[in-house]
Order: sequence, then C-alpha cells, then structure tokens
Amino acid sequence: MKQSLRRLERRWRKTHSESDRTRARAQRRAYQVAMATAKRAFFTASIASAENSSRRLFQVVRNLSEPPEPPGPGRDPKISCNAFAKFFADKVAQIQKEVDSTVGAGPGWESARVLSGPVTWDQFQSVTSEDVDRLLGQVKPTTCLLDPCPSWLIKASREGLGDGLCGVVNASLYEGAFPDPLKEAVIKPLLKKTSLDPANLANYRPVSNLPFLGKVIERVVARQLQARLEDADHLDPFQSGFRPHHGTETALVALVDDLRRARDKGESCFLVLLDLSAAFDTIDHNILLDRLEGLGAGGTVIRWFRSFLLGRVQKVVVGDECSDPWALTCGVPQGSVLSPMLFNIYMKPLGEIIRGFGLGVHQYADDTQLYLSFKSEPVKAVKVLCECLEAVGGWMAANRLRLNPDKTEVLFLGDRGRAGVGDSLVLNGVTVPLKDQVRSLGVILDSQLSMEAQVNSVSRAAVYQLHLVRRLRPYLPADCLARVVHALVISRLDYCNALYVGLPLKVTRKLQLIQNAAARLVTGSGRWDHITPVLRDLHWLPVRFRAQFKVLVLTFKALNGLGPVYLKERLHPHRSARTLRSSAEGLLAVPSLREVRLQGTRQRAFSVVAPALWNALPADVKAINNYFTFKSHLKAALFREVFNV
Repeated sequence: MKQSLRRLERRWRKTHSESDRTRARAQRRAYQVAMATAKRAFFTASIASAENSSRRLFQVVRNLSEPPEPPGPGRDPKISCNAFAKFFADKVAQIQKEVDSTVGAGPGWESARVLSGPVTWDQFQSVTSEDVDRLLGQVKPTTCLLDPCPSWLIKASREGLGDGLCGVVNASLYEGAFPDPLKEAVIKPLLKKTSLDPANLANYRPVSNLPFLGKVIERVVARQLQARLEDADHLDPFQSGFRPHHGTETALVALVDDLRRARDKGESCFLVLLDLSAAFDTIDHNILLDRLEGLGAGGTVIRWFRSFLLGRVQKVVVGDECSDPWALTCGVPQGSVLSPMLFNIYMKPLGEIIRGFGLGVHQYADDTQLYLSFKSEPVKAVKVLCECLEAVGGWMAANRLRLNPDKTEVLFLGDRGRAGVGDSLVLNGVTVPLKDQVRSLGVILDSQLSMEAQVNSVSRAAVYQLHLVRRLRPYLPADCLARVVHALVISRLDYCNALYVGLPLKVTRKLQLIQNAAARLVTGSGRWDHITPVLRDLHWLPVRFRAQFKVLVLTFKALNGLGPVYLKERLHPHRSARTLRSSAEGLLAVPSLREVRLQGTRQRAFSVVAPALWNALPADVKAINNYFTFKSHLKAALFREVFNV
C-alpha cells in the first residue's frame, strides 16, 4: 500500500513538473516571438525614417548594429555651443586677417571687381497660388527650431495657406526685401566624416538650419535666377557644382577622359587639386553684388539680393543649449537654397584665369582640379604651372578667399625619370611633394589611372557595410533589407562606375564578389549556390555591364541635352564620304588609331568607349528620345545579352 502511494506520488510529481516545463517553454517561445516582432518593428521604423538619406541611413544601421561606445579620454564629443560659436567666428576672422595682408600682392587682384553692365533684369516675376502650391509639394519638410509650426503641417495644409504664402512671397519680391525674422540661422555642427575625432572642432562643418518660409522664398528666386543664368549662359562651362544635369560623376568622367587621352598621345600630366579654407563662409558681399550687377541685375532685384545677404545672424545649437547670436559680415549660409548658385557666380572668373595659361580645369563648387599636359620640356611646363598658381593665389586673395597651399595635392601621370621630373615641386615658395595617388571628389586617382586603389577602397567600405547589414538581417523584412543593401552597398559600387569600363578582370573581380555577397544576403541564398540565377531573379546586372550601362546613360543624356556641354563636345556624329544604309542609325564617330594609341586590350577613355558602345546598341534603342524609356530598354537589352533571356 505504501509503495503504491509512493508510485502515485512520483507519477504526480513527474506529470506536474513536465507540465510546468512545457508551460515554461511555451511562455519562453511566446516571449521570444514577441521580442523578435518588437525588434523588427523598431528596426523597420528606424530605417524607414532615414531611407531618403544614405548618410543618415548608414548612421542608423551602424548604431543599430554597433551601439556607440561611451566616450573615452580625449574623445568626449560633448562640446559646448559657445565653444563651437567662438571657433567658427574666430576661423573666419583669422582668414579675413590673413587675406587682407596679401591683397594686391600678386597678379589677378584687379579681377576682384567687375564693371557693371546694362541693367536687363530689374524686377522679379510674381507667382500665383498654384505656383506656391506646386512648390510646397516639391520641397522637403525640413523643420527649423525657429519655425512656429512643423513644416510637414504647412505642406499638409497648403491648400488653405496657398493664398497667404503667395502674398508673403510676392510682397518680398515686389519690395525687394528679404524679411528680417527669416535671416536668423541655427547652426548645427556636422562632423565631416564619421571616422574623424569628434573632440576636434576643426572636424565640424557649420551647416545652417533656416526657417521654412525663407526657403520657400529662396526657391522662388532660385528658379528665376537659374533661368536668367541659362539665358545669359553666364556660368563657367566646366563648373559642375549645384547645376542641373551636372554632378561629381560627370566632372570626373571628363577629367579622367582628358588625362587618359593625353596619356594615349604619349604626354605626361600634372594634376593639381586646390584646397580652399571655409570658402562659403568668407565670400565678400560687395564683390558678390558686383558679380550680380555684371549679370545685369538692378533695381528691385539687386535690392532683394542685398537685403538677403546683409543683416544676417546665426547661433549654434548643441542639444538643449544655444549660443549667443552673432552677426555675419561675410559669407553665404551653408544649407541655404540660393547659396550654391551665388557661390558659382562668385567663382566664375577663376576658370577663365586658369584657361588663360593653357591649363585644363574642372570645378565642383570649391573643389578645383587643374591639369597641364606636356610632351617635352618639363622645366617650361613647371614654370607655366607656377605662374598659373601664382595668378590663382592672387585672385583668391583679392576675392577674400584663402588658398591653402599646405593641403594642395599634385599628382604626376607618367614616368618621372623619363620626363625629368623630381619627387617634389616648388610652387609659390612651398615645396609640394608629388603623390602616387590623390582623392578627387571621392575617387582615388593613381599615377597610372589603373583605378586599383579606388576599387580597393570601395571594396573595404562595402565589406564593412555588408557586415553591419548582416547583423540586422534577422530583424528586417525582405523589402527593407533590399532597400538598405541598395543604399549602403550597391550605391557605392555604382558611384562613378563609368570609370571602370575596360579595366582588367582582376581589378573588377573584387567588386563582383561584393555584389554576389550582397545578392546572397538579400535573397538568403547559400554560399555555394550558383550566382547567375540569383542575379537574374533580382534583375541585377553584373559589375562590368553596370559600368557599360552608366556610360550609355551618360551618352544618351549628352546627346539629348540632359548632360553637361563638356561631355557632348566629346561625342561626334559619324560622317561617311558616301551615303550608306547605316547613315540613319545615329552612329557616333569612334576615334581612329592615329588619334588613340592602344594601351592593353581595351580602351578606357570615355570619348573612345562611349561611341563604340553606342554604335553596338540596337537601332530601336538608339532611336528612343525619352530618358526613362531609354533606360528601361537599355537595361532589357543588356539583360538579354548577359543572361540569354
């Protein structure tokens, strides 16, 4: 009897404990599912909030994957707002002091002023409520701390506010005055690169956060100013910064094309990258107004621009702290709509001075790349280069800009020994060493233009970002994961990939392996799965064909008025001595072997590769006039060529 009771007791305890364990396991699984769902919702919301900005998206992904470590000794990012304000103000004051001591010391100083031409633009065109409504639908809802209400609320209520905003805009344009309450700017220090020391104030850029209504007025003026610049053809043709259909990629394609064509002719080249200190913050208002008067501005228009530039104040905000406001006596605010356009107008004479010495030049805002090709007499070439840089330095000083000779970089393309060039140059009394590679507009150029250093740099950055994204893969839905991979990995492979056309397979193979890894990450494919079906299902072209796609897109834009003039000038229609059936196919002239010396198995210069690729396209694709239709048919044609579908 006692044994039976003991057996029953043991059986009851065993059953009870198993049920408890089963219940505990079920609760644990439910908790894990709930936590995974919450994490997925949190990560998805965090990424969706920054999906329109690759920089913010990268920072969000990095913070989610690797939470920031607590600040250590010497790297405390907590800097007071007054310290930032003092640093930014002292930096501009120091530059002005140094520039004032050198004005008139060199050639080029007389070009600071321009003679005012006849007044041909004395008033703005008024806008309608429909124009303001359309404009509010296009602007980004960026809210400033000085705004009385969020900008997204203004956009959502623009149907009822259209008449009132239209009245404010037209009053500003008619009276030639920019409202004083909209001249105050909130400065948010932005770290130039995430790898820089946040404790060093010199690593921050003062980006202005301006009132939303002021940006609306600026955008109205910017459209009329852009139309005026296009009608007058006023801007420098080789200035690619902040202009429609221009960009860093078009500037680099043209620059590298010139260097490669010069090397094909057996010439050596000097490439000089100029560095300016706080260029936007040191613009002289009087000189800028003279530039606008030279454009034909007068009457209400010049009064409005004078009101827009003068009487500005700004203050630094860090966290919940705000610095004391200080007045601006020079410069244009970074973050403004009009500032980039005004800066291009201000810098227009610089390109004319450089080309006057026989040098080539390409500019993107304040980044200036000038180059000189020569076949013999390197001493004479160095002398011309020094004279040009001396004139550039004089013009900079006369226009209250400071050229930083310590950060000026020089790349020599060619054989130094054969050309008789040493390891350094003395430019304006400063010894500048010749470097084996330089970074221009985010692309590393080496002395042989092999692009190996650039491919290695892109590979390292892409692998790091793939590592970050892989950590978040369990918590991201498929569409969100694909969006992140495109923004952080594929976009890096595609940046300036027109320069990768014709590169050896051993160079581009690194980029192809990264694309393969990204495709496997998005689709969840195994490491040993064949990659061709994966790329075909994703509709991704391999790296080599993506580079050809970019070249053909740039060619289409240049031929149809959607690209810069300096690219269109490199493409010429094919002309035959007699009428042929191919005369109506829109062929381009390919440079002959007399013009291009063969180097390797393939040509790499844009002016050589682009016509050859364009001529190989089907006639129906070349006949398309619409940009988006052309891209669609072009990708379909390349897709059929790659995957045989």
